[in-house]
Amino acid sequence: MQVTMLKAKLHRATVTRSELGYEGSCAIAGDILDLCGIREYEQIQIYNVNNGARFTTYAIRAEAGTGIFSVNGAAARLACPGDLIIVCAYVQLDEQELQNYQPTLVYFDANNQVLRQSNAIPVQAA
Repeated sequence: MQVTMLKAKLHRATVTRSELGYEGSCAIAGDILDLCGIREYEQIQIYNVNNGARFTTYAIRAEAGTGIFSVNGAAARLACPGDLIIVCAYVQLDEQELQNYQPTLVYFDANNQVLRQSNAIPVQAA
C-alpha cells in the first residue's frame, strides 16, 4: 500500500512576482529548492493565505539567494506580489518507508529569509 505524505512545506513565503505572460509554473529561488528537497519540474500545491486560492503547478529554479517566489502563467491570476503563500510537495511512500519518515518544513519572514527549518509542526496550546 502507498500513502501520500507531505514531503516539503514552504510556510508563509511572500510572492515576489506574478507573470501572467509566462508559460507557467512557480519560480522559486534555487537555494530554497535545495534546502527543502523540491526538484525542478516537481509538482507542487500552492495555498494562498490572502485569498484562499489553492492550485497545482510545478517548481522551476530561480536564481539562488534572491528569495524569489514568482507565480507564473494562468496561476498569476491567483496570487499577487505581496500575497503570503504555502507551497507543498507530496510523496508516495510504502509502509516500510513510513517507519522513519519526516517531512521538511521551512518557515519564512516577510523578506523570504528562512526563519527556521523543522521536521514537525509544533503543537499549539488550546
